[in-house]
Amino acid sequence: MAVDPQESVSQPVSFLAAEAALAAIEEAVHSAQAPPHGKQPGDEVGSDQVLAALLLLRRMRDQLAGWETGLIETAREAGASWADLARPLGVASRQAAERRYLRLRPGAPGSTGEERVQATRDRRAADRAVTTWARGNAADLRQLAGQITALAGLPDQARNPLVQALGHDDAAGLIGPLSGAREH
Repeated sequence: MAVDPQESVSQPVSFLAAEAALAAIEEAVHSAQAPPHGKQPGDEVGSDQVLAALLLLRRMRDQLAGWETGLIETAREAGASWADLARPLGVASRQAAERRYLRLRPGAPGSTGEERVQATRDRRAADRAVTTWARGNAADLRQLAGQITALAGLPDQARNPLVQALGHDDAAGLIGPLSGAREH
């Protein structure tokens, strides 16, 4: 099956380009909704015209839907919180805003939006479990890290991250450097 190049969804080149395009679309929609000024000659419509308009509408809807994740990411990079995004996205809470983003965001081929949401939740739960374990075993982790940094012949690329992590309050920061030092 051949892919129609007009069917592909691509992102605008910049936020400003997207903003300008959306403003132009809004103005065009507003103009199209203005009451007609009487019947004009040639106002008769054929089914081919209507079908072409429906096809164009579907293409535009698909194209614009593809912009949403990019605009959300731009807003987040600019400092907007999930709570800030909720109202513009038409959802009731910060959780719903993030969930919408995760469902729309491209993921692994064949994955559904719900699978992406669940994978993110699972990853966060695993991160929380590791952090909780590390904090509960902070003394042992710090002792192990101290012993490893005292080893002769330990390369700086393994020692330096451990020393930095030992200087921080949260023992969860030791997990990565300890894992990295394992190969040495």
